[in-house]
Amino acid sequence: MWFLWPIILLVSLTGLHLWWRAKFNAQAERRAAEIETSQRKQQQTSLDAKAQQQVLFNSMLEGLLLLDRSRKIYLVNRAFKNLFGLKTELRGKTVVEALRLHELDELIRRVEAEQQVLDYEIKLPDLNERWLQVNAAIITNAAGERDGTILVFRDLTRLKQLERTREEFVANVSHELRTPLSLIKGYVETLLDGARDNPEVAERFLKIIERNSQRLDLLIQDLLTISALESEKIKLNLQPVALRALADKVLTDLHAKAENKNVELFNELPELSANGDVNRLDQVLANLVDNAIKYGKPNGSVRVGGKKRADGVLEIFVRDDGPGIPVESLDRVFERFYRVDKARSRDQGGTGLGLSIVKHIVQAHGGEVRCESELGKGATFFFTVPAV
Repeated sequence: MWFLWPIILLVSLTGLHLWWRAKFNAQAERRAAEIETSQRKQQQTSLDAKAQQQVLFNSMLEGLLLLDRSRKIYLVNRAFKNLFGLKTELRGKTVVEALRLHELDELIRRVEAEQQVLDYEIKLPDLNERWLQVNAAIITNAAGERDGTILVFRDLTRLKQLERTREEFVANVSHELRTPLSLIKGYVETLLDGARDNPEVAERFLKIIERNSQRLDLLIQDLLTISALESEKIKLNLQPVALRALADKVLTDLHAKAENKNVELFNELPELSANGDVNRLDQVLANLVDNAIKYGKPNGSVRVGGKKRADGVLEIFVRDDGPGIPVESLDRVFERFYRVDKARSRDQGGTGLGLSIVKHIVQAHGGEVRCESELGKGATFFFTVPAV
């Protein structure tokens, strides 16, 4: 029996070895599974962080561009792509390859060399004349070494346009004020120098001074009106407005002016009822009819008409049979101080703001304005207002 003990011992050792081996394999598999799970969690966390980062970057209104240390594009946000109208993948490209903007590449090299935040304005080389403000700074690692560059882009086009409009407005107002003021000043000085002793000359000069004073008054009133309209300080008192009756009132008010030029006035408006501010619509019609009388031909006619369109909107027109408006001026006649014939407009006493006021009042009603004309065949001004 003694020879069985070695066999039993061998079997026991073999079983023990297999048990420890199975246990070791199970522990190894468990550790491997835990490592794999941990890696998956880390990968998912990294993906979630990148996704959150991308969402954050894409929610920015400013365009964002990140470059790596070799000046290759690492990341851009949606606003950046929209600014430049880009749809292709940019990662791995240089700024010059992606945008063809060499001055931007020079800015990146400057910020790397100077090691400070730079603020710069660039004009994009396209037909729309767009301006961008660029803030550039380097990104450093824990050791203080350059790890990349970040650039933030802001669209300045609207601000530039407003700045230019303001400058043009100030220049135009200054010019419009200077002309009557110079005349008033000149004639007053002439009167003081002795012309007042000649009754006929004095009366003629005083009439010129009165006319230019009235022109100044009209200009200031129109400036105040258009300023209030543009700043939306004027609130419309909306109510049903009988347009034919309103046109009758306007034509009656301007009848004397029309008689002076032997111009016939016709009210061809059907019985239409608009939802609008009666005083402001009166101002619109008065401006358009007054212009038609002033710039139409003598012994001509001015007609006011309109209709209700298929979409339910009321379309009103004022038509004259004057010399008409050149095609290149049709889109600009509603601009402030724009005149087709500057000398003739001033002789007629216009401020250059009437049609701009018309446009703002109509737009405040939710309508639109336009002009149609053919040289030698008159001009027709249209505007729309909502029906009751």
